[in-house]
Amino acid sequence: MRVPWRDRHGRLVPIKAAVLAADCIPGAVLAYWWVTGALGGRPVLEVIHGTGNWAIRFLMISLAITPAARVLNWPRILLVRRMVGLTALAYAVAHFSLYVVDENFHLLLVVSEIVRRFYLTIGFVTLVGLSMLGVTSTDGWTRRLGRGWKRLHRAIYGLGVVALLHYFIQSKSNVSEPVFMSGVFVWLLLWRVLPMNWQRSVIAQLALSVVAAGASAGIEFTWYAVATGINPWRVLAASETIAYGLRPAHYVALLGLSVTLLALVRRVGGMWRTRSGVAGSVASRQVL
Repeated sequence: MRVPWRDRHGRLVPIKAAVLAADCIPGAVLAYWWVTGALGGRPVLEVIHGTGNWAIRFLMISLAITPAARVLNWPRILLVRRMVGLTALAYAVAHFSLYVVDENFHLLLVVSEIVRRFYLTIGFVTLVGLSMLGVTSTDGWTRRLGRGWKRLHRAIYGLGVVALLHYFIQSKSNVSEPVFMSGVFVWLLLWRVLPMNWQRSVIAQLALSVVAAGASAGIEFTWYAVATGINPWRVLAASETIAYGLRPAHYVALLGLSVTLLALVRRVGGMWRTRSGVAGSVASRQVL
């Protein structure tokens, strides 16, 4: 059996080992807080929320891997895409399993709650969808499904929408992180639909950052208008200035700009190394 931190020939792959270790850290921290009594009077509920939050975070990270490989010219990061996706599934399974524990293993009650409560229904749909993608993520299933494999796995974007809606409803009035995650998701989704020759364009990336930040503010406004009694115009006004601190839309914009800046740095560094190599080669031939 091949372990996840080694390749087909049994050689250690450092990036896989590092990412696998990082994937386990949130779960280890939650477990430590649980056993040390740091989670208050309802530790199971806190861990349920924690594992659910990390399931969505890892889901967004998995969707960001392909853009990172292309925008940052970092193809080796594709080696961990499957691992990160399965990590999102693992935290989602833990999230649901702990919910069953919190309901004292009353499975009929769990089923009835899933049927009656909309946010639980869509959460369960997300779990089932992620499980299907996880099962079919192996090399064997990729060969069996052929071209259909890509079509099936594009369902991850639909599941992302459903997962974020579940996150909003679960978070109730404090939706800063769901709004931020939604902005990141908008950036990733729009990047996917760009023509391939635009995906590494600095101008396109800057435009995506602006659009994604605007979408974050719009999503936040809509949520407060529809789902809460809080004045959405005051929330929107707060996103138009930094006088009251940074809002989710600001963080989305900063993240997008940071990605563009990092891509430029790597591009300039690559050009410099190429020119240095050519100059060195010319100098060597002159000496000879």
